[in-house]
Amino acid sequence: MKNKVKEILRIRGMRGAITAFVGLVIIYVVFGCINDKVFSLQNNLNLLRSMAKYLLIGIGQSFVMITGNIDLSIGSVVGMSAMVTASLMTRGVPIVVALLVSLLIGLIIGYVNGELVGKFQMPPFIATLGTMFVARGIAYLVNGNRNTDNIASILGKDQGKFFQDAFYYGKILGIYTTFWIAFLIFLIFSFILGKTKLGRHIYAVGSNKEASRLSGVDIVSVIKKTYLISAFCSVIVGFILCAQAGMGNMEAGNMYEMYGVAAGVIGGVSPLGGSGLLLGTFQGALLWQTLENGLNMVGAQVGIQRIVIGVIVVLAVLMDVLVRNGNLFSKKNKK
Repeated sequence: MKNKVKEILRIRGMRGAITAFVGLVIIYVVFGCINDKVFSLQNNLNLLRSMAKYLLIGIGQSFVMITGNIDLSIGSVVGMSAMVTASLMTRGVPIVVALLVSLLIGLIIGYVNGELVGKFQMPPFIATLGTMFVARGIAYLVNGNRNTDNIASILGKDQGKFFQDAFYYGKILGIYTTFWIAFLIFLIFSFILGKTKLGRHIYAVGSNKEASRLSGVDIVSVIKKTYLISAFCSVIVGFILCAQAGMGNMEAGNMYEMYGVAAGVIGGVSPLGGSGLLLGTFQGALLWQTLENGLNMVGAQVGIQRIVIGVIVVLAVLMDVLVRNGNLFSKKNKK
């Protein structure tokens, strides 16, 4: 039994996932004791639905971070997806066609990111900063520099309701469809990361690029795929925000790239690359949403919420750096 526990703890990122889970339980119980409405069924359903957006962008950002890179274009791709989808639908384009066109444009942004970072070896911060502005520019231009009209006013009440229920307001087995969408994507990409050759190569690239290259890993292809995954997840979040508002908002997804980083880092995904589990990202997204929900329930100001989350992210990264450098448990520190 003891050997089994040690084996589980040796899994890359498992310690971070466990730490996030413990923190989640503590935060949930503490806020529940302060305000018992935290434990209510409706609050928990809303919490899962809100958490789904953070989980999805966290999944995309985690794939990129495990390779030792970052994607700053996530939030803008979310906004672009919401605006392109809504703009097409308010022009009478069928829902499925609008979704596919939006997905294609989002994947093109992801492909460009992968080319710039992987093939041309541009610093990911600069490359994705550029595509961040491009994607946000498209979000502004696609409907003439204004938010779209209400989708239902053009598609009709039934079609509009179908789209909004599919991505936000509908329920399956009593739980909002938003969560089920995110959970299904989480399961698929967890399998890819943990059980496939691509997953092994992603960890290898993040751990040591040169060693991976010498081992025959196609580093450029691996990096491209992680950015495509990031773009795909961002586009889905754009659909969710579009369904939630019933329209396209040019500022949708603002700062979501940082939310993705936070969800991953809090869950033990190393921003230095080579380590992390999507299970940890799940816990990190849920912990963050629980913290945000609890602070709202006790009436904390938005500024306080941001400070608390910012401190948690910094501490999580600091712990990762100290552990990697061997400074956390070194004999020197013990003296």
